[in-house]
Amino acid sequence: MSTSYGDHPGQIVHRHEPRRGDGPTPVAVLLHGGWWRDLHDARLMDPLARDLTAAGWAVWNVEYRRTGTDGGGWPQTADDVARALDLLAATADREGGLDTSRVVAIGHSAGGHLALITAADSLVTSVVALAPITDLRRCAEAGLGEDAVAPFLGPDPAPELYTESSPLHRLPIGLPQLIVHGEADQRVPVEHSRDYVSAARAAGDPVEYHEIAGADHFAVIDPAHTAWRTVRDSLGAG
Repeated sequence: MSTSYGDHPGQIVHRHEPRRGDGPTPVAVLLHGGWWRDLHDARLMDPLARDLTAAGWAVWNVEYRRTGTDGGGWPQTADDVARALDLLAATADREGGLDTSRVVAIGHSAGGHLALITAADSLVTSVVALAPITDLRRCAEAGLGEDAVAPFLGPDPAPELYTESSPLHRLPIGLPQLIVHGEADQRVPVEHSRDYVSAARAAGDPVEYHEIAGADHFAVIDPAHTAWRTVRDSLGAG
């Protein structure tokens, strides 16, 4: 089932009901990666959605406006995710059946960035960030994602814009976090997560970190890979 949270075609949530479970079900909010570009969409997270619903989780797989011809960028892309989370809160109040004491935002790459940026002001109770983008200036200076930061922030961003849009510089977020990153990631270097975890812990956030030897950027969203099984073991059943 799909539900709109705005008038733009990209402002939509794909909802998946759990295949088993009694009583209120926990919710996983999925946020896909792709360097915020409109070349990629929420279908990237479909395998994880199937795995989670089989384990008893309700899944909200969120689409958002992306850069390119889709109208995305900063801050509108993050605003979209915030609006989707507001819709989740309203739906839980109206329909019931959802365990709002267990709402985890699970984001991969750019989706990890969006999860970390938006979680603090929502009903999210914890974050799982898979190979997340955490420092936009560092990404821009290295030209990561085929220079993906420029279309997201606009040309020649002011220093304060890098700070405002980077999870690294908005710590603490005040929520438990699980960060999982492949040691062989060639899209978002693992050093980014190492530095983020150190900073988050220093700021007082409870952070669990797993670095997966030999894993690349996409292993963390492969349900059959050790990287995702690490996440599933942490989340437990619905």
